[in-house]
Amino acid sequence: MAHLNVDVVATDRKIWSGEARQVSAPAADGEIGILAGHSPLLAVLRPGALRITPADGVVVRATVSGGFISVDDNQVTVVADDVEVERDGSGAGTSQR
Repeated sequence: MAHLNVDVVATDRKIWSGEARQVSAPAADGEIGILAGHSPLLAVLRPGALRITPADGVVVRATVSGGFISVDDNQVTVVADDVEVERDGSGAGTSQR
């Protein structure tokens, strides 16, 4: 099964990187879902929830304040102005500005 290579970066640092089965992001014109084999895409992000389903199945959730998402040849890059990541489901997150 093909996977996505995903990088989530803030303007000054890498936030998360790894293989994923699916990415959902808040594009400016609506929620977008990305699976392996997705056609090339460049979209503006609005504030909202970013969800990444890694190959191990433990969903990574983040809140982005805006930015953009790029998809090309199973490489997904999310560049966000501000990102708050929740990794363990407990509500504890890390804010990256």
